Amino acid sequence: MSSDPATLLETRDDLVIDVRGLGKCYHIYERPSHRLLQGLARGRKRYFREFWALRGVDLQVGPGQTVGIVGRNGSGKSTLLQMLAGTLAPTEGSVRVQGRIAALLELGSGFNPDFTGRENVYLNAAILGLGRDELDARLDDILSFADIGEFIDQPIRSYSSGMVVRLAFAVQAQVQPQVLIVDEALAVGDARFQAKCFARLKQLKQDGVAILLVSHSTDQIVQHCDHALLLDGGKAVCAGRPRDVVNRYLDLLFGKDGPQPSGGAQAVDPLPAAPFSGVDGGFEARPSYNPHEYRWGDGAAKIVDFELRSDTQLYPATLESGTKLRLTLRIAFERDVVRPILGFLVKTKEGVVVYASNTEYKPLPDFTASGAAGETIDVTLEFECRLADGDYFVSVGIASRNEKDVVPHDRRYDSIHFQVGGADFFGMADMALDMVQAAPVSASRTGEWAG
Repeated sequence: MSSDPATLLETRDDLVIDVRGLGKCYHIYERPSHRLLQGLARGRKRYFREFWALRGVDLQVGPGQTVGIVGRNGSGKSTLLQMLAGTLAPTEGSVRVQGRIAALLELGSGFNPDFTGRENVYLNAAILGLGRDELDARLDDILSFADIGEFIDQPIRSYSSGMVVRLAFAVQAQVQPQVLIVDEALAVGDARFQAKCFARLKQLKQDGVAILLVSHSTDQIVQHCDHALLLDGGKAVCAGRPRDVVNRYLDLLFGKDGPQPSGGAQAVDPLPAAPFSGVDGGFEARPSYNPHEYRWGDGAAKIVDFELRSDTQLYPATLESGTKLRLTLRIAFERDVVRPILGFLVKTKEGVVVYASNTEYKPLPDFTASGAAGETIDVTLEFECRLADGDYFVSVGIASRNEKDVVPHDRRYDSIHFQVGGADFFGMADMALDMVQAAPVSASRTGEWAG
């Protein structure tokens, strides 16, 4: 990838990872005897069917870049990583990886359960190419990072899953690889350990380490990656900016299939609707509308108009942190929808979710009973915009459930934009902190807290 994270690099000598047309095929036999028959046939006849776990995937990564890989279970993510790590041979295509590779592919992989944690550290480091003297120099840092105390001299089989991944990550991250592959391993760690891991990943990135991160946490992909790749059914669906790829991934998770048109507002033509405040044109004509929204749905129900107002402004482009906002959405039902679900979500401009909820979490009885074909209703939401300074985007959606899945009718990602200023705090959201009191403490009271 080039300096533009949305653009793949051409073949160059300085690429750390260069994957071209990569594919992995497995032979599936209906009966055990078919394996024997296949061997006897010597290619004259097939007794198996082909299953392509991965096919036609390209990936190019330069030094110091972090690439997120997302996809549903069974999409080919682990197969790709195993071929990059060299533990699985490709059926077709080419893989070129330069430098030392450290990989956390499966919890505890490479550990002997009968060895102690310390013994496994030396074993794992030797596999990664570290000499005894080099590891001795780094051992204190590894043990400090893992922070598992006296368990370091206990057999691995007595460890919890969290302790195993602590030790595994500590070894892999301290050996200074050129490529670090992390496959969902951080999901088992607690929040404090995850924060430590991501701080370490940031340092490795600054040191020029290429990082591949597989995670079902879309926030992690958006926050920590420069580029993202979406796999589905063993094929690359799309690659580009993490925020765009995550949106497409959510589409797949919640029932949208098929090829996607590129860029801009998508798929559903809005119904004509009476304006809220005297401006014709519906949703797309409102001043706060973001023309680069990502929109799709089956059209059974449509969000055709909106009104955003504060106590003093209609469609405010800029507002003070803490301002109370009222958002009214006009929803038109083209077909009968049983138990509709209205969703609301606020993101930063980087795509990090600040807040999200829907009418399953916060029921609205007059709305969630049903929507009849031909009916149009207005739904009003109120919220306090207790956000830090910056740009924010509101996503809204209307859906329902069938027996198995969520059925999206009209999803409008990042469709409404506003800017916040005047915050008296740092971070993302206002915790309503009160500076309550400052009082001198007498010498006789200094030991009270210790009691």
